[in-house]
Amino acid sequence: MADRRDVDALAPSILSYLEKHPDRAYRAKEISRALGITNQGRYQALLEAFDRLRDTNQVAVQKGGRVQHRGKQNEAVGRLSVTTQGFGFVTMDDGTEFFVRPRRMSTALHGDRVRVALAAEKRNKPSDQKREAEVIEVIERGRSKTVGTFSTTGRSGWVVPDDQRIAHDVFVLRDNWNGAKTGDKVVVTIDAFDDPKAAPEGTIVQVLGQADAPGVDVLALAMALGAPSDFPDEVEAEAQAIVPGITKKEVARRLDLRDELVFTIDPADAKDFDDAIHTKDLGSGMTEVGVHIADVSHYVHEGGIIDREAYDRATSTYLVDRVIPMLPEALSNGVCSLRPHEDKLAYSCIMTVDGGGHVHSWEIRETVIHSKQRFAYEEAQAVIDGADHPMKEEVLRAAELARTLTQKRMSEGAIDFDVPEVRIRLDESGQPVDVYEKARQEANRLIEEFMLLANRSVAMEASSREVPFVYRIHDKPDRERIKALADYVKTFGHKLPHSEGDVQRSKLNDLLRSVKGSPEAPVIEQAAIRSMSKAVYSPDNIGHYGLGFEYYGHFTSPIRRYPDLIAHRILKRMQDQQDGKIPTEETLAAQSEHCSAREREATEAERESIKLKQVEYAAAHLGDEFDGIVVGVTKFGVFVQMTKLLVEGLCHVREMDGYWEYDERRYTLVSKSHGRRIRVGDACRVRIAAAEPSTRRVDLAFVEMPGRPEEGAPKRSSKASQRTDKRKTRGARRKKR
Repeated sequence: MADRRDVDALAPSILSYLEKHPDRAYRAKEISRALGITNQGRYQALLEAFDRLRDTNQVAVQKGGRVQHRGKQNEAVGRLSVTTQGFGFVTMDDGTEFFVRPRRMSTALHGDRVRVALAAEKRNKPSDQKREAEVIEVIERGRSKTVGTFSTTGRSGWVVPDDQRIAHDVFVLRDNWNGAKTGDKVVVTIDAFDDPKAAPEGTIVQVLGQADAPGVDVLALAMALGAPSDFPDEVEAEAQAIVPGITKKEVARRLDLRDELVFTIDPADAKDFDDAIHTKDLGSGMTEVGVHIADVSHYVHEGGIIDREAYDRATSTYLVDRVIPMLPEALSNGVCSLRPHEDKLAYSCIMTVDGGGHVHSWEIRETVIHSKQRFAYEEAQAVIDGADHPMKEEVLRAAELARTLTQKRMSEGAIDFDVPEVRIRLDESGQPVDVYEKARQEANRLIEEFMLLANRSVAMEASSREVPFVYRIHDKPDRERIKALADYVKTFGHKLPHSEGDVQRSKLNDLLRSVKGSPEAPVIEQAAIRSMSKAVYSPDNIGHYGLGFEYYGHFTSPIRRYPDLIAHRILKRMQDQQDGKIPTEETLAAQSEHCSAREREATEAERESIKLKQVEYAAAHLGDEFDGIVVGVTKFGVFVQMTKLLVEGLCHVREMDGYWEYDERRYTLVSKSHGRRIRVGDACRVRIAAAEPSTRRVDLAFVEMPGRPEEGAPKRSSKASQRTDKRKTRGARRKKR
């Protein structure tokens, strides 16, 4: 037990530090470093002071046991998220959310970090109704620029943001138009926004082109959601100046693996090869597995101009028609890329694995490799299926081991979200000509399993050395979400056993297996994914729930993910015994938060770019019919996912024949006219009545109604509803013309 006088002295120091840094939550180790505490006795006193402050409610306790300045009881600090309907939610670090009405947002915009005043709690309010709040201060702008369509009125210019979550048009003085013309998609800065009754003021800094020019729609959408565009000239120049050659001195200090039968497997159109593999039979049932990763950290020096740009981007963004890379192409597709038949620098994790998929040992080494073969996924799959190839033995050995690794993970409780990818085929003008699913094949799983194996091994290495590290963590799912998922799948006739929202991974796997191949499979798989927590980066390891791993990190993609580059640098410094240069947990926490946020933005941009083209495809097929499945029922209509397009549309109740009532308890619509009952999971056939790409909205009309009439219900002709469908389709066509 620590000296009471030390505890008494440290408690105010902790409170003072938290008050000076009110926007972050801290662990005891972080505070001890900030206060310069190195003595074990003083550290024990600090821990007891922490307990006292928590017990006496003088600090706010956040997720993971971190503590934060409590501040005023009627105030809170968090990140504002605005919906397309105009209202918002402020989320605190511990996940607590507050509701903000549009008129209570002051000058705050979507993504801003804000301070809010909390309204009084309502008595007897529903459990799902959030406490209301009003923005009283913008602490930090979430974005300094936005993307939109430029227009002029006399000498005044305006940018209408593409992001519907930004409710204010941006005013631009004539001197700040910078060559923009009416109808251009532009990037505009937000220079000033101090009066909620006035418009934000800005400057046009980039003209993307006319809104209807090929490719501009996707780029504008992505940039509106936070994706970057071109690299600054100075970054490109720095990348071009990097010498690609490998000196004899550099080869001498590395493990030389150029004689190994190394190969890559990537998409057919890939150019940035950041991982390669080899396998070798060691006898006695043991296999050597080499996972070789592009040694980006050798070329991109921490703190340099390329590194700062890479950190700001934090990830490559994969859009429907292009890739916005994290690194300039001179590096990502050239110097760093593990191209075939070239000597390349790599950072390798070399493991010894037995026949059951257990890793017996590993070593992480700087290496030089020479890839003997570049396979596209389709080519590797053909070899797995029996095609001849000079490296057939190596590919088949890797495939067999990958099957073992998959079986081992599944038997240990990993969740298998085997969801097909939605792909869009575009013509030369960027218009969608086909929408299709691309299923994962065994060649895809082969690479996935080898990357998982390496990522897990390096995380275990860092943990065993007890050094700060960036882990990839995945928390248990929220109990209420699991309850909602169980209720949802029940409407399809499936079961998800749970104990008050606590679900075993094996039960989730049972559900996913039971729906595989059924019409509702895509719907339930997406619902299950949405019920999960989001995987994030953090120095605070809590394991990865979905994978079932106690230790997991990202190591295998430093060309396109900045956390992998952080991991490489930490591991190298650890091996060189440069522990003093390893970032502190506080630094890694800030970097992890940034990288997680940028990952979310990139994922949203990718998803929305695909949906944009799906809706464009729908707009080109007005009046066409598609099979669908009911995925949601509300009092205002029925949401249907079209099976081929994998995009949702709304059949509005006002366009449905007859008089309908909403059964809230059963999530069904019931017709009082002909007794038909519509519920989630019902199959149907719909006609596309309208589609608006800018809002990603599709309106549908039923051709074949879902559900069945209740027994004894009056029968009624569907001619009236067919006339309604035709009127709506004709109206949509006239509007499009």
